[in-house]
Amino acid sequence: MITYHLSYTNPLSHYLDITLTIADNTATEVYLQLPAWRPGRYELQHFAQKLRAVTASANGQRINISKVTKDRWLVQANGADTLEVKYSFFARQMDAGGSWLDEELLYVNPINCLMAVEGREHEPYFLKLDIPESWQIACGLPEVDAHTLQAENFDELADSPFISSPSLSKETYTINGINFHVWIQGDCQPNWERIKHDFAAFTKEQLEVFGDFPVTDYHYLNLILPYRTYHGVEHGNSTVITLGPGELLMAPSLYKEFLGVSSHELFHTWNIKKIRPAEMMPYNFAQENYFKTGYVAEGITTYYGDYMLARSGVLTAQQYFDELNTTLQRYFADYSRNNLSVADSSFDLWLDGYKPGTPDRKVSIYIKGALTALLLDLQLRQKTKHKASLDTIMRLLWQRFGVTGKGYTEADYAQLVDEVAGTSFNSYFENYINGTAPIEKALDEALYFVGCTLKTTENPIINEGKYGFKVTSEGTAKVTAVAPDSPVSSILSIDDELIALNGRKIDNNLQHLLALQPQKVELMLFRERQLRSINLQPDGNLYYSKYTIEKLADATEEQKQSFKLWLKQEF
Repeated sequence: MITYHLSYTNPLSHYLDITLTIADNTATEVYLQLPAWRPGRYELQHFAQKLRAVTASANGQRINISKVTKDRWLVQANGADTLEVKYSFFARQMDAGGSWLDEELLYVNPINCLMAVEGREHEPYFLKLDIPESWQIACGLPEVDAHTLQAENFDELADSPFISSPSLSKETYTINGINFHVWIQGDCQPNWERIKHDFAAFTKEQLEVFGDFPVTDYHYLNLILPYRTYHGVEHGNSTVITLGPGELLMAPSLYKEFLGVSSHELFHTWNIKKIRPAEMMPYNFAQENYFKTGYVAEGITTYYGDYMLARSGVLTAQQYFDELNTTLQRYFADYSRNNLSVADSSFDLWLDGYKPGTPDRKVSIYIKGALTALLLDLQLRQKTKHKASLDTIMRLLWQRFGVTGKGYTEADYAQLVDEVAGTSFNSYFENYINGTAPIEKALDEALYFVGCTLKTTENPIINEGKYGFKVTSEGTAKVTAVAPDSPVSSILSIDDELIALNGRKIDNNLQHLLALQPQKVELMLFRERQLRSINLQPDGNLYYSKYTIEKLADATEEQKQSFKLWLKQEF
């Protein structure tokens, strides 16, 4: 039996004391592996940097434990029946993938801090929490004894975050005999009836897509915080969501985010937790797990997160379009779409996928993936006259790969699309998945099938739309982006500090000065602390254009019917 005991002496030190007890040992040498990354964020996070004072003992005597890599240890067990490994973990990362300890809350993602016993990962694992008797535990694992959780194996343990506190609240809704528990920790005033109604609506819609549910019950673990934040991470039968500020939870803007992230994470219960790339079957927590199908795992999930809200009637069509338009603005906010495909950007997640990186280098698999999912859904509907759609693809992925536990490959996915479409979709994959072809024309044509259009308008921010450069919105006007081949691409650099335009000091007034439409535009700036002067001259082209999805004023009845079949709403 393998047991972890979690305790603490001073919660404001944020150090969580962990004792790993390994019973029934027969090995001379025991290797322990702490994960280096967590599913849902495909980058090495090196959790071992938060550990201190790692020791080992057997029969009350210290035994040798040494590091063999940055996050792997060797215990000289010499066949001792029971081993104890002790260490402390710094729990002070408040987001959906972190862990946190203070006097009012213990929140842990076990993958951050619990070592796996190599060779015994498939045994049951127990987690004992030394917490006040009155504290509740919100977790997807069963509580087999007071404050004791049990996992079938290490993977389940690592994938089962928990929140423990004296102030948890919970409501439950039931769909198709499955209980969905909504836990809330934090200072807020939830409208439970509205929450349960809306959550039940999008849950029912998702269940209709796949036909059944991978697990017997589900837990939304919500940490509602007193400051602006937004983050969600998927798990086997739960999700952790951090959201704030709490006083605005039911306000339209934040509540919409609450619904969106909850719908997104629920869809992951099928798509990535069960329908998983072959490269991650099984997960290898010690190193990178490179894969190119992030456009399926994250892109399709991003598309369905809001799409399910619209199809279930939780969002109106216009509210859904607002979300799509935000996705479009993020996609066209730079020119990375011309330089790296969404498939290659997926592979490079492990390199720089979660930071801005160098200018215009890569696309977001979430954003480009969502747009290519929208395109595929509409093209399939048009090609098959609504007999098939992306729903069909997802259900078959679930039946053939999710249910069977077999990982899918890029080729598996492409072949499945061809099968469902009844024709080759090779150009779709060549142009928009593995290539960098512009998506605008294809997307506009697909939207036309459902009575909509992709509208392009000039960027109203003059320096962006007319000249092709972006600056910081507040404080010193620093250049943050320069459009390739724009009028300023050879005379402006990122981090240039703009100080004057035609002799006028730039002080949050750049737009006002450019709006005067001066015949000559002379910019004074500092570059690497040296004063420079340049002249701006527009070339008549438009940069950083704005894109929106809108309904056609003259849509036909056939288009309106296609719209209804797609969105389950009247045109």
